[in-house]
Amino acid sequence: MSLFWRIFALNAVVLGTATALLLWAPVTVSVPVLLTEAVILVGGLVVMLVANAALLRLGLAPLDRLTKLMTTVDLLRPGQRLPASGDGGVAELIRTFNAMLERLEQERATSSARALLAQEAERRRIAQELHDEVGQSMTAILLGLKRAADDAPAPLREELHEVQEITRASLDEVRRLVRRLRPGVLDDLGLVSALTSLTEEIATHTGLRVGRRFDADLPALDPETELVLYRVAQESLTNVARHADAEQVTVALRHTDDTAVLTVTDDGRGIEAPREGAGIRGMRERALLIGGNLEITPAPRSGTRVQLTAPVARKQS
Repeated sequence: MSLFWRIFALNAVVLGTATALLLWAPVTVSVPVLLTEAVILVGGLVVMLVANAALLRLGLAPLDRLTKLMTTVDLLRPGQRLPASGDGGVAELIRTFNAMLERLEQERATSSARALLAQEAERRRIAQELHDEVGQSMTAILLGLKRAADDAPAPLREELHEVQEITRASLDEVRRLVRRLRPGVLDDLGLVSALTSLTEEIATHTGLRVGRRFDADLPALDPETELVLYRVAQESLTNVARHADAEQVTVALRHTDDTAVLTVTDDGRGIEAPREGAGIRGMRERALLIGGNLEITPAPRSGTRVQLTAPVARKQS
């Protein structure tokens, strides 16, 4: 039934009931109208309006649910759908909206995958250039400074040693940037070693107490899954260091037969759900890239818990 005929039928029921009551009820209207008759007529009108409003609300409830979903739907949280039954116009509208959501989610996932893959390729290129060009140039400068310091008189030697230390610190910073852009240990030694190196670096540079809980029998995962797990852990730890005002954070990685679960839990001040920024939305996009599910919830005692559940996609042997 179309929306027009649905509303027409609801109003027809109300008006028909009111007409039947007027025909068979022992009520007459005098001229001029008596007070009791006016009270009865006004009461009947109120009852008719209330009944009409209730029936309309019941009949248009699917549209209310559809409107609410339209205002709250988030393509980074796929699977939000409304049940549609029957052959009427409202049911067809809901089915069309569900199909549109399905198409938009697929297009968003495809475009996000292309963007993230391009981003990783660019990170890899920049990291390679920093390592090969800047890193090697700074290493050559260090060697030249050392030779110059060995042959220089004492006062100049001290100044050259200071320049050496500044250059060495800059070289260390370049290497740290290279590791953040593209962790070579992830490609060479796997996810557990990469997460261990990441947590140690965070602890060294921020003063956070970082705990690790990794299952001993973790399977070798698909490279794309490992990279997403690593990036989510990296972004979560960065958020903790910058915003959480925490003292301790724990990184856990466990698995079942079908999933790998990464959990980052801190004891900071927590996060409000409406304040999701670009970093968190980026983590959600990465999770969708591998068909995973990202949940950000309050920790059991205090702070925040970030949990990524990813389907296990094992490396091809």
